[in-house]
Amino acid sequence: MKRKTAVLLDCLKQFVIPLFVYIINVVLIFVVFSLYELSLEPFFYVIAVSFFFLICAFVFKFIKESKNAEIREQQLNNILCDWNNFPQTQNLSTADFIQMIKKLGEELERITADFSDAQKETQDFYTTWVHQIKTPIAVMKLELGKSNNFDASALQEELFRIEQYTDMVLAYQRLGSSSTDLVIKEYPLDDLIREVIRKFASQFIYKKLKLDYDGCEEKILTDKKWFCLILEQLVSNAIKYTKAGTVSIKMSEGILSVSDTGIGIAPEDLPRIFEKGYTGANGRLNEKSSGLGLYLCTKAASLLNIKIQVQSEIRKGSSFSLQFPKEL
Repeated sequence: MKRKTAVLLDCLKQFVIPLFVYIINVVLIFVVFSLYELSLEPFFYVIAVSFFFLICAFVFKFIKESKNAEIREQQLNNILCDWNNFPQTQNLSTADFIQMIKKLGEELERITADFSDAQKETQDFYTTWVHQIKTPIAVMKLELGKSNNFDASALQEELFRIEQYTDMVLAYQRLGSSSTDLVIKEYPLDDLIREVIRKFASQFIYKKLKLDYDGCEEKILTDKKWFCLILEQLVSNAIKYTKAGTVSIKMSEGILSVSDTGIGIAPEDLPRIFEKGYTGANGRLNEKSSGLGLYLCTKAASLLNIKIQVQSEIRKGSSFSLQFPKEL
């Protein structure tokens, strides 16, 4: 009832000026009729007919505004879902406001869709991550179940993998942050490479792999944490997919390459290896593959403006190259 009363009062306010103009016209017509001493019968007839149409117009306006008010009331209760179905209006200012609301609604839809996509991506990441971290935990339980005959080296390897997965999820969280911290400094490349090599020393020993690295003298302008993340992922993959042979790290003409003599990557998988969760043929054969490492790698590389390229041949190995920018 209050809503109807408010609509009625609003319509009356809108009819104040038309009614005022109507009254002035009536007075002027009456004056003209009086001055010319004309019969007032036609005057009253015209006034009656015109007043009838004025009342009809008011009633039509009231009915239309009442329906629009009901629609707006429904939209107020469901504004986030029904913002695009406003009633038509001939009023320019009202139409402009409706257009503004529609623009805001479209922007809200875009933001909501982006948030939903980001939420789904995060959920997919953690689902994959949890699945992957359960593997080394299961292996450790199996080894510990052997009483005093467990393999300490195997436990150490699985513990190292858990540490890697933990670092991976922390890196993912930082990459998803709106304020990703970058500390750009000049570093001796050799120091960064040797730091990563030391981290994976036990893995080289456990798998009896040869490391080919002769050192380098170049300096790079980068963020140490994110660059080491990239290099660690490349070295980790090289070790993971090389059963026997050599992992090589070389710097030549401004390009750092990490190569291995492992199982290689199928040609049909190469275009997709940097996609989140994509493991390809190697991943289907190797349960240790998560499809997350190279995804994080390419995300971090984009932060540092580093270009990653890969060349590979089945049963001969793979080579990942990092091309550094001249400036960040």
